[in-house]
Amino acid sequence: MFSVAAPHAKGKCAEDNIFAANNRAIALAEKIGNDQVVNGTVGSILDEDGNLVVLDVVKEALTKLSPKEICAYAPIQGYRKFLDDCIDQCFGESRPEGYIDACSTPGGTGVLHHVVHNYTEPGDEVLITDWHWGAYDSLIDDNNRRVRSFSFLTEEGHFNAPAFKEAVEDILKNQDNIVIILNGIANNPTGYCMSVAEWQKAVDILKDAVADGRKNAILVPDVAYLDYSGEKQECRKFFKVFGGLPKNILVVCAYTLSKGFTMYGQRMGAMIGISSDKDVIKEFVDINQYSSRATWSNCNSAAQNAMIHICEDPDKIRQLDEERARYFKLIQERASIFMKEAREEGVKFVPYISGFFITIPVTNSQAVCDDLEKQHVFLVPLKKGIRLAVCSISREKMKGLAHKLALAIKAAGARQ
Repeated sequence: MFSVAAPHAKGKCAEDNIFAANNRAIALAEKIGNDQVVNGTVGSILDEDGNLVVLDVVKEALTKLSPKEICAYAPIQGYRKFLDDCIDQCFGESRPEGYIDACSTPGGTGVLHHVVHNYTEPGDEVLITDWHWGAYDSLIDDNNRRVRSFSFLTEEGHFNAPAFKEAVEDILKNQDNIVIILNGIANNPTGYCMSVAEWQKAVDILKDAVADGRKNAILVPDVAYLDYSGEKQECRKFFKVFGGLPKNILVVCAYTLSKGFTMYGQRMGAMIGISSDKDVIKEFVDINQYSSRATWSNCNSAAQNAMIHICEDPDKIRQLDEERARYFKLIQERASIFMKEAREEGVKFVPYISGFFITIPVTNSQAVCDDLEKQHVFLVPLKKGIRLAVCSISREKMKGLAHKLALAIKAAGARQ
């Protein structure tokens, strides 16, 4: 094939198996009826009738925006009130000790792009968990960095601290900075949540690894599903472990409005930096603002202003919390139905605590998903298993799904 692309770009393709499976599910539903199709691919909350959930408090805020609030350019860093609201919404009552500031980004994806681009060098390895959102690979590869993964969970189903320690120490033998993307809260795709003690262990490992001051560690907690990971203040307690760290450890929280504010397509989020050193945070804002100007320039004004209007009104914040809690409960009920039936069917799944997804570890995942599609069930094949979106399947459609999955695993000759 003739190509005019630069060498680093040749052969890249943005085809995504999640969107491909979703498109097939939508097409079939239009043909035979939505009630005949189980679409477990969508990483968005759907109600019991299969409609996209947009929180009422968010809908109201969006409809009341003025043309100027919708259309005017936002500052490159983001509106100051928006950034402060992101910090408050992210940490709640568990704001860590230290200097904290933020920059607006187009969703959590923008956070990951900037951290990889600004805190590693071409050819460096970026550390992620083996169970991870597939776009991590593309974000790292497109920046001419290399993916390095470690086994996220032990056989007993807990954070694998020894594997994390081994990977961190090995990477730091060859490079000055290590970036770790750790989606440890309502993990996509497993739904596992690290405990406060497990987050503390991860931080302690980093402190030991850079104790001589010659190397730097940049930890990126991806908290996309934070607001559906547990009780509002309880699930945020782990943020406290990021306070008072040595100045050569920078924590950058990848915060997004996609899930917590159900503004998926508005592409709005913020990178929130935490450091014990004032200069590190000033540099954080300076270099990431510069990269923003050099990539997407500035971010969505409408989404920022909608959040500002919600967060300036205590009654609207209460409504926001109540709506989130209601959908958290719904997702938990759906997950409980599947897990109960999966245990009865002998179908294994990765330990699930909360979040949008459950993962079924299995070989030959594509063949299993192909068989399920013959039964009008659409799930997402992964390298080591299958992702089931409990956020998008109604309680009624969840019933019997584990049985269909058990039959498909057998038909495909797959193993767990």
